[in-house]
Amino acid sequence: MEPLRTRRLLLLPLDAGRARRLAAGSPGPADRWAEGYPAAGDRAGAQRYLRVLADTGDPAPYGAFEIQRRSDGLLIGGAGFHGPADGEGRVTVGYGLVPAVRGRGYAAEALRALLEHARAHGAVTVSGDTDRENTASQHVMAAAGMLPAGEDARLVYYAVSWTGPGESDAAFPTGR
Repeated sequence: MEPLRTRRLLLLPLDAGRARRLAAGSPGPADRWAEGYPAAGDRAGAQRYLRVLADTGDPAPYGAFEIQRRSDGLLIGGAGFHGPADGEGRVTVGYGLVPAVRGRGYAAEALRALLEHARAHGAVTVSGDTDRENTASQHVMAAAGMLPAGEDARLVYYAVSWTGPGESDAAFPTGR
C-alpha cells in the first residue's frame, strides 16, 4: 500500500518490520518516534497486525498505519482498520495519538484519510467506537464526518455510510 497523504500528515502503511518494532517498543535506526509512542494500544495493534499476517496474509487495503507529522517527520500515533470489510462492505476503524499532539486536529485529519481510503476501496460503512467518557474521541469522529450510531453502558458508537459511488461528496468533509 502507498502512504495516505493529508495536508499535515502521512499515514505510513504498517509492514512486518515496522509491526515487529512497534510490538517490541524498539525503534529502528530511521524511526523518529515522538515521546510516548508507541503506546500500549499501538503495540497491541501491531501484534494484531502480525497475527493477521501470519493467519491470512496482508490485510491491504484495510491494514494499519503509523501517523507521521510531515513538518518534522515524527511518528505521533497509529490508525487503521480492525480487519477487512465484511460481506456487506462494513469495516471498523481505530486511531490514537501521543498526548503531546492531541487537540490539534491530527486525529480527525488522519481519520478522514482512512474514511476516504475505505470508500475508495469499496467499503460502504465505516464504524468506530469510544468509551462514553472519551468526549475528545467522540469529537474526532464527528469532525471526520461520522455520525452517532448508538451506545451501550460502556461505549458510544459512530458510523458513516455511502449508498454508492455516485453519492455526493458534499456530505463527507475532507478537510484538505
